Amino acid sequence: MNNEQNEINVTGERPSKTKNNQNRIMKKLPQLFTVLAAVPVSIAFYTLMSSIFAPTDSAQGQSMSMPDAEKPKFTADGELIPFSPDVYREWIWVGEPLTPNDLNPPEANFPEFHDVYINPIAWREWKKSGTFPDGTVMIKELTSVGSTNAVSGNGYFQGEFTGLEHAVKDSKRFPKEAKGWGYFSFGHKYPLKKQAPQQQFSTCAQCHVGNAGDDMVFTQYYPVLRAAKAK
Repeated sequence: MNNEQNEINVTGERPSKTKNNQNRIMKKLPQLFTVLAAVPVSIAFYTLMSSIFAPTDSAQGQSMSMPDAEKPKFTADGELIPFSPDVYREWIWVGEPLTPNDLNPPEANFPEFHDVYINPIAWREWKKSGTFPDGTVMIKELTSVGSTNAVSGNGYFQGEFTGLEHAVKDSKRFPKEAKGWGYFSFGHKYPLKKQAPQQQFSTCAQCHVGNAGDDMVFTQYYPVLRAAKAK
């Protein structure tokens, strides 16, 4: 009975649940305003920290653009160490031009098959932007002309491996006249050289400057590259 009397207010009415709820809400309002006031500060702090510690585009590009397996290795005096066949034969094969002696009498300048490979990261950038980025490596693996007839008919069929050449794009290392490309030959007869100096401009790069379809690359002879180029 005493408890019931205590719940009765001076007007003789029991306090409603609504008023009790209102009282509780009013007591909570200061805490709510404190939390709400802190939200913009927290967002601003998070945005600031994200902008400070997030990697820049260039940093991301450097970390993604050149996996260690695709990085050219140079000696102290600037000679290039060739990539292993176990490495570049896992890259993207883009074509196999041939200028045989029979069609270029008395002797062709480049009578071998040229199996051409491009490193994967450069291939992806080519498909994305239609450009060859710094770090592009193109391999030419040379093979002699073997038989000229097969069960399928007469033609030119590959014989044995005869040589290896590399083209590397690095605008900081190689001259502007070659558009940042360097060319290296490890020989046209096995055993190949274990390292090679950059070729003279007139030996290789000059021809590319005047005749290549895209940025020193003869894309006009490689349908795989033409089909993949970003539109």
